[in-house]
Amino acid sequence: MSQQQLNYERIAKAIAFIQANFKQQPSLEEIAAHISLSPFHFQRLFQDWAGTTPKKFLQYISLQHAKKILQVSKSTEIATFETGLSSSSRLHELFVKIEHMSPAEYKNGGVSLQINYSIQHTPFGPLCVASTTKGICHLAFIENKEEAVTSIKLHYPNATIRHQEEEIHNKIDKIFSDISSIPSPLSLHLKGTPFQLKVWEALLKIPKGQLRTYSDIALHIGNPKASRAVGTAIGSNPIAFLIPCHRVIQTSGLFGGYMWGATRKTAIIGWENANLNTESDETI
Repeated sequence: MSQQQLNYERIAKAIAFIQANFKQQPSLEEIAAHISLSPFHFQRLFQDWAGTTPKKFLQYISLQHAKKILQVSKSTEIATFETGLSSSSRLHELFVKIEHMSPAEYKNGGVSLQINYSIQHTPFGPLCVASTTKGICHLAFIENKEEAVTSIKLHYPNATIRHQEEEIHNKIDKIFSDISSIPSPLSLHLKGTPFQLKVWEALLKIPKGQLRTYSDIALHIGNPKASRAVGTAIGSNPIAFLIPCHRVIQTSGLFGGYMWGATRKTAIIGWENANLNTESDETI
């Protein structure tokens, strides 16, 4: 296990503890003791990982903060979705080019596809990155290397799968630091229904550090009564983090479920808020 993965697991354990005990407002000492670290080392570890203190991070993942973001989002929803403007003043979708799989590729479970994959390390644990000759077809957080092929086969049971790192895989670390530094668009080769693809494209327009509800997405795609179907499409998203389904939460402000774990979703939302620049932070 890499040091980065070990650090994330400790942070995830701390976040789960904070969430389970938020009403008691646990102290730094209590949280540190829960993950078997001294308060000093826990504070330093958390600061290094999240870029902020545990106390500030707790604010970012609180129900009140989520509701505040949603309230502000309502007043800027049209402009945000029309421009897709991110915190770095760059269009997120400019860096993502989606190519749809052919009907044959969609229906036959990828029988004609050669899929190469590698394991990349991220702030949120190992990430399985898989691609065809046309682009990335699968991103999934995994607990161990053995899960990589299993996660791909769920979507492409008949494809030929090989462990081989491609150049496009090495660009993935940029999406966790500065996506605007990617010199050319990241190509995605996706298998999905027209409705699913429409929902996933809408997710790409949610700025970093912002949140939307399922009904917001349904309204944006021109089908305001389709919140439940939107939720299903979001739950089928095959591209972790890059297509930011973690930015969609319940109308109540609760974060809700996530394909790759509710604690990881909470960690990502808090991490993104903590890593926003000062100007973006002031807007929420």
